[in-house]
Amino acid sequence: MPKAIYETIYKDLKQKIENDIYAYQELLPSENTLIQTYHCSRNTLRRAVGRLVSDGYVQTMQGKGVRNIYQPVAQTAFTIGEIESFRESALRNGHHPITRVLLFTECTVSEKQARSMGFPAGAEVYYIQRLHYLDELPLILNHNYFLKEAVPGLTKEIAENSIYQYLEQTLHMTIVNSKRIMTVEKLTEIDEKYLKMDAGDYNCMAVVSSQTYNSDGVMFEYTQSRHRPDYFRFYDNAVRKPV
Repeated sequence: MPKAIYETIYKDLKQKIENDIYAYQELLPSENTLIQTYHCSRNTLRRAVGRLVSDGYVQTMQGKGVRNIYQPVAQTAFTIGEIESFRESALRNGHHPITRVLLFTECTVSEKQARSMGFPAGAEVYYIQRLHYLDELPLILNHNYFLKEAVPGLTKEIAENSIYQYLEQTLHMTIVNSKRIMTVEKLTEIDEKYLKMDAGDYNCMAVVSSQTYNSDGVMFEYTQSRHRPDYFRFYDNAVRKPV
């Protein structure tokens, strides 16, 4: 089954659902109608719809069709099973994202850093501090490390726009998977300074540490994302399988 076809159908249906072309609780067009619309096979369409089901966008109802169950959230929310940038998450939920680069520099990974990040000691990386705003409210402080040899030509201007867009569209990199650890950690001075948090109200941060790999098996990114706890949300869509 051609992956490109079902991916195209999946992305188009997902965008129409997010843009409210198919309203919440509304049935999508019938299977036969969608097959004619996309000029595809039944199996290809069902694979695309199956992915929407896994993402929590639709629910298949026997004898009735496919119902839209997607609801945007009031704050940015990332999908646990997806690799999604802050910009992509914000736009998906109908918000205005802004990224401010606080620091853009180059450094060499130390022995201590290598043990925590996963890069080999001595590797040359870009180190970027980025502050993400959602509707003008600072919500996430990112500490990004990108392997220089895997991400040539990275600049501050690219970091302020979309690094993943640069990787995929300019460098033609295929981003495959990301291993994540979610923890709760103490508030730091830099957190308090840039996220406009009062230590009297909050003494901790939601922290997501991730190691991301490309299709060559190279870990090209290590990121620590520090989230305001009152706006932190990662979600998943769990499906119970028949016993």
